Amino acid sequence: MQLVPLVETTRGYPATGYVTENVHLGSVAVVNTAGKLLWSAGDPDFMTFTRSALKPFQALPFLLADGPARFALTPAELALLCASHSGEPKHTATVASILGKIGLDHSHLECGCHAPLYYDSVNLPVPAGQRWTSLHHNCSGKHSGFLAWCRLHDQPTAQYVDPGHPLQQAIRATLAETVQLDDATMPSGLDGCSAPNYALPLSRLGHLYARLAQGRSDRRLGAPMGDLFDAMTGHPDLVSGTARSDVAYMQAGGGDWVSKVGADAVQTIGIRSAGLGIAIKIADGATRSLQVATLSVLDQLGLLDTRRRDQLDAYRQPELTNVRGTAVGQIRAVFKLRRA
Repeated sequence: MQLVPLVETTRGYPATGYVTENVHLGSVAVVNTAGKLLWSAGDPDFMTFTRSALKPFQALPFLLADGPARFALTPAELALLCASHSGEPKHTATVASILGKIGLDHSHLECGCHAPLYYDSVNLPVPAGQRWTSLHHNCSGKHSGFLAWCRLHDQPTAQYVDPGHPLQQAIRATLAETVQLDDATMPSGLDGCSAPNYALPLSRLGHLYARLAQGRSDRRLGAPMGDLFDAMTGHPDLVSGTARSDVAYMQAGGGDWVSKVGADAVQTIGIRSAGLGIAIKIADGATRSLQVATLSVLDQLGLLDTRRRDQLDAYRQPELTNVRGTAVGQIRAVFKLRRA
């Protein structure tokens, strides 16, 4: 199957109408807890680098070894292991707390450093002259979990992002077993934070989130899945940040939805009550189109009541504006889900 147009952007004048300017192709897979494809658009098995949507499952080896109990991590700290956080004070403080509990500090993080995502999320300029540390990197929580695994297993903390490190080998093996794939069939590459990342068929990624949403009811990984789901849905502001989409979805879901975005336009959502996992990929990585496609999927699946529709309305058909704030076009979904 081929990728299909999911979202288009338009340009014109509000009074005379808009004309299509750009078309963003992609795919959608909606599966149930058994992994059966229910709905799709485009190619539901499109091989997709999971990017940050993988984070809860990169934490699995640590949870399976009872790591959170060993280091007395709180649910809030566990949420940071799954986070693409905005570098706000609550995020950096929580990561620092995790590192303190394992006897390390931010100098041991190998994720690199960038300005907090907070400023872009709220449309503010990054302050000049500010000094950032690796704590501000959106993946520092995940990396603190990596280091915690190393401490738990008495493994070297240096070069823990190397694909040959025992930690990364454990993550790859656990992921392959969880998605029931031969790990040789999972293409790999380095993520933006220098950790290995893996590509999966989009439907398999959706299945991971259908299972995650079931938490302790998951037949194979009940307790760890439950801990991850509870942490993420209980602390969506720590998984994401102010004015970010994952916060919006999990708050709208009211404890029923677990959501995780990934770089280059990947979105995953698990719906507990409906037994669904949703995975979306915009092929050209155009992040401005991703949430418009995501909201359309939720709407077409009948998951939006009046309250949720109002909460998420900003993603329905957002205006495009120029630097003066003048409306110049719109972003709109143009696909229909196909029943499998």
